[in-house]
Amino acid sequence: MMKFYEKHGIWFAVLWILVYCFATIPIRGNFGDESVLMTIALAIIAIAITMFVKINHLEEKYGLTFFPKEPKKYLYFVPVIILATGNLWGGFAIAYRGISQVFAVISMLLIGYVEEMLFRGFLFKALIPKDGLKLSVIISSVTFGIGHIVNLLAGQANLETVIQVLFAIAWGFIFTMVYLKSGSLLPCIIAHGFVDAFSKFSAESITVEWVYMIATIIIAVVYCIYLSKLPNKAIETK
Repeated sequence: MMKFYEKHGIWFAVLWILVYCFATIPIRGNFGDESVLMTIALAIIAIAITMFVKINHLEEKYGLTFFPKEPKKYLYFVPVIILATGNLWGGFAIAYRGISQVFAVISMLLIGYVEEMLFRGFLFKALIPKDGLKLSVIISSVTFGIGHIVNLLAGQANLETVIQVLFAIAWGFIFTMVYLKSGSLLPCIIAHGFVDAFSKFSAESITVEWVYMIATIIIAVVYCIYLSKLPNKAIETK
């Protein structure tokens, strides 16, 4: 597998993304995020990714060994922190009862880790040598967002999916730029996990969802423009 990874990094990332999608979409559609099957499937994928990274000593390459130094440069990640709470802006409500809520939250945290490793780690880093930095940022971010269209296959409503795709593209740019400029995936993994986990404590409100979406897009544009002025760190560890 390591030889395939070294020679065909992009296809390696695509293969993992396909495995992730084909493993989780049927479970999500038939049993929901609160299913223990969803948690188990995500845990298996997360463990497999972690083992591959550790066995091949890739932790430093993907910025898993350190938290960004000089947080002041990144505005202490305040824009990310603010947006990470967005799912709670409309109020607090537990999505499921009992142990089902626990499984759902664990699954959301695992999704944060898995998706950051796949899209910001494997895919983004593999794209840079072939497509250049700017195009790699765009491809990684937009692919991450468009990938949420698959939620339609899991039975999610059309409007909800459109909102989620726009959310995800904006978040994709934020996460990619934070990773590129800080060299660490840890802030992205943590924020992504909380964004998804908080969705299971969110009171439904169409108005708040649209406010959150618009705020995410606006803040993403401003924050990414600011981050673009900083030196790149993620490409220093190849």
